[in-house]
Amino acid sequence: MTKNLKGIARRKGRTRFAVKASAHGRPRLSVFRSGRHIYAQVISDAEGKTLAAASSMDEGMKAVAKKGTTKDTAAKVGKLLAERAGKAGVKEVVFDRGSYIYHGRIKALADAAREAGLSF
Repeated sequence: MTKNLKGIARRKGRTRFAVKASAHGRPRLSVFRSGRHIYAQVISDAEGKTLAAASSMDEGMKAVAKKGTTKDTAAKVGKLLAERAGKAGVKEVVFDRGSYIYHGRIKALADAAREAGLSF
């Protein structure tokens, strides 16, 4: 494992540990950002199940968003995820940003999910 990947894994583990410690039974909204797309899912750690998921790869998103690398696309994914989580009965989550800083696409996704009804 290269030095950079070790740092990413360390930051991700540190963030995940803090999120799980403060969750108090709430599901976790986990975000993954690649160079071309963005993915988000609401995970119940107690049950080990994904309750809701959305990404820029979804069929409905491909028609609305041309590229998965923009903040606008991330905001649309956040809104879609919040709607799907609401249908699954989830209103409160803890935000797991992984090893990414809270900026750009990650922030846009989180803000849109908040506006659409998720509380964190």
